[in-house]
Amino acid sequence: MLNERMVGLGTQRSVIRELFEYGKMRAAEVGAENVFDFSIGNPSVPSPEIVNATAKKLIDELDPVVLHGYTSAQGDAGVRQMLIDSINKRFVVNYNKDNLYMTVGAAAALCCCLNGLCNPGDEVIVFAPYFPEYKVFIEGAGAVCKVIKADTKAFQIDFEELEKNITPKTKAVIVNSPNNPSGVVYSEETIKKLSALLEDKSNKRGEPIYLIADEPYREIAFNGVNVPYLPKYYKDSIVCYSWSKSLSLPGERMGYVLVPDQVTDSKMVYAAVAGAGRSLGYVNAPGLFQRVCAMCANETADISIYETNKNLLMKGLTSMGYSVVEPGGTFYMFPRTLDEDDIAFCEAAKKHDLLIVPGTGFGCPSHARISYCVPTERIERSLSAFEALAKEYL
Repeated sequence: MLNERMVGLGTQRSVIRELFEYGKMRAAEVGAENVFDFSIGNPSVPSPEIVNATAKKLIDELDPVVLHGYTSAQGDAGVRQMLIDSINKRFVVNYNKDNLYMTVGAAAALCCCLNGLCNPGDEVIVFAPYFPEYKVFIEGAGAVCKVIKADTKAFQIDFEELEKNITPKTKAVIVNSPNNPSGVVYSEETIKKLSALLEDKSNKRGEPIYLIADEPYREIAFNGVNVPYLPKYYKDSIVCYSWSKSLSLPGERMGYVLVPDQVTDSKMVYAAVAGAGRSLGYVNAPGLFQRVCAMCANETADISIYETNKNLLMKGLTSMGYSVVEPGGTFYMFPRTLDEDDIAFCEAAKKHDLLIVPGTGFGCPSHARISYCVPTERIERSLSAFEALAKEYL
């Protein structure tokens, strides 16, 4: 008999992917220029030229046996040293290369953390709205996903709800800031309050609740918004990172786990992360792009375009009567739908060839995610469709 859970995951795409595939079908029918696809977070901004130049240089100059060979399971030592030098300078910390474990993107980083930390029946807390794959990753590690309801006024943390849901089985809390799907950045006040609560709960039970920072959008923050670096606030913080968004490299699958020495039993935690990577069959992260990302660690794509898109969309939607909490970063917006039934609203949007994702899948009904990492002209052309949709309800 087959593993029914895996059959289910393999035969049913996520809502986001289903909508993305629908968009491709509609584009073939009516022309891509007539479909306003805001479904998937696939960066429209190209990688900076230095990425291609660095890859070409490595291909031309490095011994191909080395370039295309295995690296150490935790990542090439030289790569990890370059990256830790960058991290230490950027965040004014003092880590070493052996705090880093290179992974196949942020998804693998999260899976390594969750499988390394969790025993069957442990609980992992996430805050709505949350990236839907968290539930898949948590349950894949044999743990239970506990969702804290959304504070829809500001999309910060509902601390009363959080405190009620911390139990002796709570192993970890995942924080995603800047957030997918709301675009909101958790304030320093929120992070300090969260850190104090987790520290108190950890001390009372005599073992840590780990704080996992999922940070693929860290660099995409607007108007000088400060994105707190969690290890500077909470001792038992573990950082998961990816270059998918900052360098526009989602297909290259490059990321890392950072386990600072300050983490309780940090060497054992690091070993558990590495053991999970081994158990999951990751072997090592891609060798060429380990080196490319390390050599381009202080670069980003032209992420200013996302702020241009955000401003255009925010101004347009609010003028039409949509209610939106303004994003502090990412390339997502999460307006309240004009129908309490967000699934029905997103179906109605499809009649205007507007492809937006229902908030129910993110644990936050009556909202929809708009992924605006698209060409600016698509946003400009879509505004009349958003207006036509609004007129059906207002």
